[in-house]
Amino acid sequence: MTDPGIPTTDVTTIPDPIPGDLVVLDVREDHEWAAGHIAGAVHVPLADLPARVGELDPTVPTLVVCHVGGRSARATQWLHAQGHDVTNVAGGMEAWEQAGRPTVV
Repeated sequence: MTDPGIPTTDVTTIPDPIPGDLVVLDVREDHEWAAGHIAGAVHVPLADLPARVGELDPTVPTLVVCHVGGRSARATQWLHAQGHDVTNVAGGMEAWEQAGRPTVV
């Protein structure tokens, strides 16, 4: 279950294609990213996020994704507390792929 205080969306509500003014932040590990990710996504592993948060524009709407949604929920909660416009993707890449959405390697 997702904490009700964490902004969250379902894969089915995400526009296809993803608009250029929406950032996708992938917080999975390098090997997960290499196996397939959303085209145009920004890759910052969760453990690196505090050191690399300055690379993200807090005013740009950002979808946060991981494998099934746990790490991205933590990242979303933390980024939201830092003032970022972020939303967790429920179900993560697993839900993305089950919905038939494309990935790239």
